[in-house]
Amino acid sequence: MSDQSSAGYRIERDSMGEREIPNDAYYGIQTLRAIENFPISGIKPLPTYIDACVLIKKATAIANGNLGCIPQEISQVIVQAADEILKGQWRDQFVVDVYQAGAGTSHHMNINEVLANRALEILGDEKGNYKRVSPNDHVNYGQSTNDVIPTAIRIGALLALEHTLYPALSDAITALDNKGDEFQDVVKSGRTHLQDAVPVRLGEDFRAWAQILTDHTTRIERASEDLMVLGLGGSATGTGLNTHPDYRHQVAQILAQLVDQPLKSAPHLMAAMQSMAPFVNVSGSLRNLAQDLVKISHDLRLMDSGPKTGFKEIQLPPVQPGSSIMPGKYNPVMAEMTSMVCFQVMGYDSAIALAAQAGQLELNVMMPLIAYNLIHSIEILGNTLSALTQKCLTGITARRDRCLDYAEGSLALVTALNPHIGYLNAAAVAKESLETGKSLREIVLDKGLMSAEDLAKVLDLDKMSALSSNE
Repeated sequence: MSDQSSAGYRIERDSMGEREIPNDAYYGIQTLRAIENFPISGIKPLPTYIDACVLIKKATAIANGNLGCIPQEISQVIVQAADEILKGQWRDQFVVDVYQAGAGTSHHMNINEVLANRALEILGDEKGNYKRVSPNDHVNYGQSTNDVIPTAIRIGALLALEHTLYPALSDAITALDNKGDEFQDVVKSGRTHLQDAVPVRLGEDFRAWAQILTDHTTRIERASEDLMVLGLGGSATGTGLNTHPDYRHQVAQILAQLVDQPLKSAPHLMAAMQSMAPFVNVSGSLRNLAQDLVKISHDLRLMDSGPKTGFKEIQLPPVQPGSSIMPGKYNPVMAEMTSMVCFQVMGYDSAIALAAQAGQLELNVMMPLIAYNLIHSIEILGNTLSALTQKCLTGITARRDRCLDYAEGSLALVTALNPHIGYLNAAAVAKESLETGKSLREIVLDKGLMSAEDLAKVLDLDKMSALSSNE
């Protein structure tokens, strides 16, 4: 063992000089400089983003080995190191703050250095002996931050959608549809402008929410198709400098197999590297989902409000005490949390839009911000929907008597009388009911506007609340 190894550090060199690196670190000198330069937030790269970058490095190592651009032995140990990371090893070695050097060069070199040093270790060599396995010349052969990072954002977003958001959306839709069936016979007062409206079925409220989430799933899926077109192979500026002629298509095919997605090389690599439009498009679809989730979560809170002085048409399952001072109080915390997360996603979307327009010429230097905000938005939305479904939606119960009381007492029932007694007569009946407290039925019968038999048919709550397309 060398003196420097016994001292607990090794010496590494880059174009700016020498630095001491802890012997147990798999990262190298460029990562160390980034740690020192960017003590900003303490937020480290998302695991999904690390996976995306490592999958790209695995695919590039295979392609470059097949094409004879790097020795097969080196290709194989890079792949082995990548597989170890993908299985969960060495994850603590990815340490660069998310707010870092433009374009993501610091994080990119962190990935390259960890893979190179672990590959050296597999070969029985010392970490830092970059003549045998170099972060730049081997792990990064034919690549640049400028084509790797936009590809990593694509792959990371696709992984997050498949593993987190889509399953959560599906479970939420199923839970809402199930509640739709369970509550289909419950009639409640409709409300528009937060004022009484004609009656509706409680089950249809839940079915409507299920359809809203179904439509958002379709929108997100359509937006994500743009993520499958890769600029990988464009190298520094989109020209493909220092790459094998077959590299761009072969690496896209290999990466497609690794992530099980129909990826393909972009028709114009420079365009795919410069434009952040695919990320803005996906982020916009997430913002759109978040906006409707806020509306749904607020509806749940209103319908559960009370228990004595609010609507209390439904009961959300209590999951924790709601007050440090008021005993027996339970709050709609899962719905509240949902709104907070959605507000954050909307903020992330605004930051992504600003970052996307901030590129100049052949590069967008704001990609680290886009990467974190986009992937994090997908994952926190997915986690939120999973928690909301498990801790709230599946356990909702209906306060059937309360719903019926509101439906029967609503002045909006007078709307059904319009075709039979006319709008002005109906308005007069509603006004008298409000002033006297008499029911609509009493007033209509007292005034002789309709027969009791006809009135019973017109004010049939079940018939009034049924959707014409369903019943």
